[in-house]
Amino acid sequence: MIIKAVKFRENGFYTQPFVFGGEEGMDKFDKNIRYRGSLQNYLIDTGSEVILVDTGIPAGTPEEHPDENSLMYTGKDICSYMEAFGALGYKPEQVTKILLTHKHADHSGELKSFPNAKIYVNEDELSADELQGISNIVPVKFTDGAYLNFPECQKICDGIYYIKAKGHTNGNSIVIVENDGLFYMMHGDITYVDEALYKNKQSVVFDDITAARETLDRVREFVRKNPTVYLSTHTPQGYENLEAKRVIDLDNPVDTVLAEVDFKAQEATGKYVCSVCGYVYDPAEHGGMAFEDLPDDFICPRCKQPKEKFNKA
Repeated sequence: MIIKAVKFRENGFYTQPFVFGGEEGMDKFDKNIRYRGSLQNYLIDTGSEVILVDTGIPAGTPEEHPDENSLMYTGKDICSYMEAFGALGYKPEQVTKILLTHKHADHSGELKSFPNAKIYVNEDELSADELQGISNIVPVKFTDGAYLNFPECQKICDGIYYIKAKGHTNGNSIVIVENDGLFYMMHGDITYVDEALYKNKQSVVFDDITAARETLDRVREFVRKNPTVYLSTHTPQGYENLEAKRVIDLDNPVDTVLAEVDFKAQEATGKYVCSVCGYVYDPAEHGGMAFEDLPDDFICPRCKQPKEKFNKA
């Protein structure tokens, strides 16, 4: 079995209040501490099947242009998701299954590019806007009982398990792959950066904070008891862990390398991008209303996050 990272954005950042402030409040943390950010999803080649875990952002999603006040920045394009997928040597028609961790567009953006694949989705996520109009979805009911300390799972095939992990979204899921004595955990956004896993901190993005806490507790219990390679979506630590086959040791964190950020003035387009779900606010589609003139209580129409989670495009 082979696991590969599909890398499509780099050199982003996530501020400490964003990745740590979900339970204690963002004001308890230092906004000038910026952890490294990126975007990548994962591919599993079993030898008989090609399985994707998530499918990147939609083609054409504009880059963000952060400033000193930005809470997060998903990074600069390396290439599109589909170009990154193709660079690994595969074709869309080879993909047999897609395991979706959750609905947000940086995870579900190219689902429609794989018409031959069965798309496994937690049934609690099916009403999401991002998933409408897709005919090859398989609703998952988690009928295979517990997987170690996780109460509900669905076995996808030998060595690959899809696990219910509510919190970040109400239909959030985790994928665990067993291979050569290791457990590879592809978790979507249980944490945005590995520092949050080590420090036991919740991000500020969640549908259900109580469920998110229970899920993070189970993840930390799992990695204490099982040799786990922790594969994140939003930090280069994800593919670094994969390449090194690095097993998480909660008592001995990997040294933090902070993001190097150069805030350069960019030509304004008038558009803004939600850094959580990728929604693009275009004034031309809203009667010419500038983003800056929206009320302070404006929320993303897709993921319901506040105005401060948007960056200029």
